[in-house]
Parts: sequence; structure tokens; C-alpha cells
Amino acid sequence: MPTKSTVSVAMLAAAVATALASFAAAAPMSEADVKAAMDAGKEKCFGVALKGQNDCKAGAGTTCQGTSTVDYQGNAWKFVDGGTCTTMELPGDRKGSTTELTRDVPS
Repeated sequence: MPTKSTVSVAMLAAAVATALASFAAAAPMSEADVKAAMDAGKEKCFGVALKGQNDCKAGAGTTCQGTSTVDYQGNAWKFVDGGTCTTMELPGDRKGSTTELTRDVPS
């Protein structure tokens, strides 16, 4: 097989593998996953996740995990150690919240 074809096939295979991995990571958390995290002393904290790193909830039309589109999106949550959500130090004097926030929500 010519070198050009070999490189193209390798690039295509890598692109497909990346797409499949992204799809798997964006799947919603199961109720069992959420329960396990809560049983381990974690709490849901809104407004603390970086873009694409939320554990769930990121507004209407999103699938869930990994779907936040801006840093510290107020309607996206991430599990954090219990009791630390509202005391986390975030840029711009932001604070986490145990309830959904209206700040930093994309339009």
C-alpha cells in the first residue's frame, strides 16, 4: 500500500476512535453512578465545572455529562466533596451552589 494511503487510513482510524471515545464520555450518568457518588460523600455543585467537564445537567437540549459549553456554567453540575461546594474559590468572585444558577449560561 502506498505511504499516502497508509497515513490516511491511520488518520481516519484515529479520528473514528476519538469520536467513539467522546460519545462514550458524554453518555448520561446512570442512577447507580449518581447514588454511588452520593454514598461516597459527594454532593452536586452547580457552576464549578470547566467547559465539557460537568458530570450532568447543562441546560435544555443537552445530553448530560461533558456537555457544558462554558467554564463555570451555572446550570451544569459536578460532583465535589461534601460540604465544599459553596466555599470553593473560583475566578471572578464566583461561588458554587447546591442549586442551579442563572450566571454564565450560554444564550
